[in-house]
Amino acid sequence: MARPAWPLRMLWKRRFFLLLVMLPTVLAGVYLYGIAAGQYVSEARFVIRGRQEARGGSALSEALGAATGFKQMPEEAITVRDYLQSHDAVEKLRERAGLIDIYRRPEADRLARLWGPDMPAEFLQIYYNHMNSVTVDATGGITTIQARAFRPEDARRMAEAQLAISEEFVNQLSSRARAASVESAQAELDRAEQRVVDAQLALTEWRQREQAVDPTGIAAIGQQGFAALENALNSTRTELQEKSSFMRADNPQIVTLRNRIAALEARIAAERTRLATGEAALPERLATFERLSLEREFATKQLASAAASLETARMDAQRQQLFLSRVVQPNLAEYPLYPKAALTLFSIFGVLAMTYGVGWLLIQGVREHAL
Repeated sequence: MARPAWPLRMLWKRRFFLLLVMLPTVLAGVYLYGIAAGQYVSEARFVIRGRQEARGGSALSEALGAATGFKQMPEEAITVRDYLQSHDAVEKLRERAGLIDIYRRPEADRLARLWGPDMPAEFLQIYYNHMNSVTVDATGGITTIQARAFRPEDARRMAEAQLAISEEFVNQLSSRARAASVESAQAELDRAEQRVVDAQLALTEWRQREQAVDPTGIAAIGQQGFAALENALNSTRTELQEKSSFMRADNPQIVTLRNRIAALEARIAAERTRLATGEAALPERLATFERLSLEREFATKQLASAAASLETARMDAQRQQLFLSRVVQPNLAEYPLYPKAALTLFSIFGVLAMTYGVGWLLIQGVREHAL
């Protein structure tokens, strides 16, 4: 009677291990090998490229850019990845690819199938991200899409739909960048045009107020007048010196020459005072005119530069700044890779066994301290 009781005692002694580890593992094995539906995987890869002069990059990107004229854009690839995992992408795939119908096929088992046709958007996004993965290679910037479904054609359809909305998203990014560039250049041109208008208006108002078209010409005429007066004064002084050598001081000619010299000196002093001080002061008029002229010149140069920048922005806008280049097209799967029954079952057993072992050690330690 002792022999038949020995297996029962062993089983009773290992009852917690059988209940907490073996039973869940057996149930998982029954589900994975007997109930779980096969899930087919369709994989696609793409890379985001842009104009080589857009920004610097790694040595590999620069080498590829030198060979093709374009370079990978890992930052934009990360943006596309985040977009594909967002609720916006889920809504578009729901409308275009029939996401609800794809994940509620009759081939799917009850646990893996989408739970209901009218699920909240948050739960639908969680299920979608569970069935679809998007990864970005940080070195080369290649983005890999893996779409799972219960039919091979559904998996390829889902991967193709994700590629399509990714292309649309990249085109939108490029369009916004081009529009922003042209708008910025146009705004700069408008400011430059207004500056030219304001500078010309200020110069015209000054000319009307001062009644002078070009004060530099007035200054030139004034210099010529000063030169003539100086020449006349020097000539008169020379003549006075010559005649004073043989004529008396009260001679009428000497008196006349002296009076002429005094008149010329007074005229020269008066002209200098008139042009150097007061409202008609020539230096202030020249300074104001030169300032207004320089402002108009700078405004004209800024206008030319803004016009060239706008033309460049428009030429760049005619070329797509970013574009999605497909590396691998979505494939039609022939064998269901998911669920990975052996790996999943081994992982469940390993985790449960480790958890049970840790718990058993803790309980034994508590018992020893209690004794």
